[in-house]
Amino acid sequence: MRTVIYARYSSDLQSASSIEDQVRQCKALIEHQGWQLEEVFADRGISGASILRPSYQALLEGARNKAFDVVVAEGLDRLSRDQEDVAGLYKQLSFAGVKLITLAEGEINELHVGLKGTMNALFLKDLAQKTRRGLEGRVRQGRSGGGLCFGYAVARETDAAGNPVAGGRTINEAEAETVRRIFTLFAGGQSPRAIARTLNGEGKTGPRGRGWSDTTIRGHATRRTGILRNDLYIGKLVWNKQRYVKDPRTGRRLARPNPPDQWVEQDVPELRILKDDLWHSVQQRLDGIRNSTTVTKARATRFWEHRRPKHLLTGLVACGVCGGNYASIGRDYIGCSRARRQGNCSNSKSLRRGVLEGLVLDALRQQLMQPALVQEFVAEFHREVNRQNASKEQQQMAQRKELSDVTSKLDGLIQAIAEGFRSDGLQKNLTELESRKQKLEAELDSASHGAPVLHPNLSELYRRKVEDLHESLNDPAIRQEAIELLRELIEAITVMPSEDGYEIELIGDVVNMITLPDGNVPDPYRRSVKVVAGVGFEPTTFRL
Repeated sequence: MRTVIYARYSSDLQSASSIEDQVRQCKALIEHQGWQLEEVFADRGISGASILRPSYQALLEGARNKAFDVVVAEGLDRLSRDQEDVAGLYKQLSFAGVKLITLAEGEINELHVGLKGTMNALFLKDLAQKTRRGLEGRVRQGRSGGGLCFGYAVARETDAAGNPVAGGRTINEAEAETVRRIFTLFAGGQSPRAIARTLNGEGKTGPRGRGWSDTTIRGHATRRTGILRNDLYIGKLVWNKQRYVKDPRTGRRLARPNPPDQWVEQDVPELRILKDDLWHSVQQRLDGIRNSTTVTKARATRFWEHRRPKHLLTGLVACGVCGGNYASIGRDYIGCSRARRQGNCSNSKSLRRGVLEGLVLDALRQQLMQPALVQEFVAEFHREVNRQNASKEQQQMAQRKELSDVTSKLDGLIQAIAEGFRSDGLQKNLTELESRKQKLEAELDSASHGAPVLHPNLSELYRRKVEDLHESLNDPAIRQEAIELLRELIEAITVMPSEDGYEIELIGDVVNMITLPDGNVPDPYRRSVKVVAGVGFEPTTFRL
């Protein structure tokens, strides 16, 4: 039986050595059963409440590909503590014909899924309640409930027994001076964006050593976040302003604000950085902006609930100066977000989205697949295919030789058994050889893909496809689908300002032009299947 092990520890419950302990105990069971261990999947320091774990996802992928027959784990809670996820895991493994066996429960069935899933869910809820209770007690003692905000440093403290005491904070004077300056500048009439540009221009680093942005300074009014709304700067520790819930679609945690009557407040005068008059002056200006006619009307539209349409270039354009993303600036323009929001990039030019889209579409149709470029691409691709085929042939020759040796040994053991020979370990050797033979046969069978074939008229075929998609952009019924298909042909776009306009580099992905006998493109051939429309494709000069 082809067997794999899954092990996990969460940083708040176990130490890193827990992985080795789990694997050791699982191996003992596998050896006792005479099974063959194929692989160990392990996730370190990741909660069992989420399925967004690299090795867990790799385990599921292996099950779907029928790479093993049995999954062994220490307990069902190592795989997941979420009741819905446990049921989904069991359903997927059952569909793939894979058994799930744990040291704690034995072979898992529907009864285990229901009972253990419920117990694990209750455990998580109880753990969360106890954790929050402990954090609240720490906050009421004037200590931090977690996290380190700008302006403070961690105080290393121990109790009478020499054990570390968490939650201590001291003022970081250098950062505190920056905080005072931000409040003074804002109270004097400067905007958060202007303040961020000033600080970045002076080389001042922000929270976590990053550059300053307007949102870091301004924060969110309802959530009471940001430098200008941090109550700790006037010696007031506020905790439980928000809670986290898990999105069942993605498994990610999302923040949700708590009502003010659930906040926990504690005076910590020793951590005060600002004077009351400066604090109140800033809060009055923030309230005035929030309650202004313009902001009130904008908030009444609930614009954040309306999904912004995805344009052809959304998320694909990068600044050639700093490497930052291009973002929308007004209705029709895009520009470097770092230059606009942080002021730490010299690329302050903006350009019309429609103009850039037209250039990119033209490059996709005409420049990207020029005959000379395609000829070079095809030659390089065939060289890569030949190299991989040669390496694959050597590997397959070694596998065929090993398969012949394993088959000969199996025939010898079967003949010996038929003649009445018996010895200790004979059955184990027979099982291992049969398992190895099955694995080699499966690997040789799965490696029998046909070689990729490039269309003889690749450039013209590509051009016609892009032309059809371009025309589809004018049809509202299929515009969004055409946008998504065109986006798949673009790997990246870099915009570099020049003296007479812009220099633009487009990297395109033409993997969909490759055809195989079964219609699929295996991963080895996806690597580097890209062509580049060189820096400065025409026209490089245009006025906006």
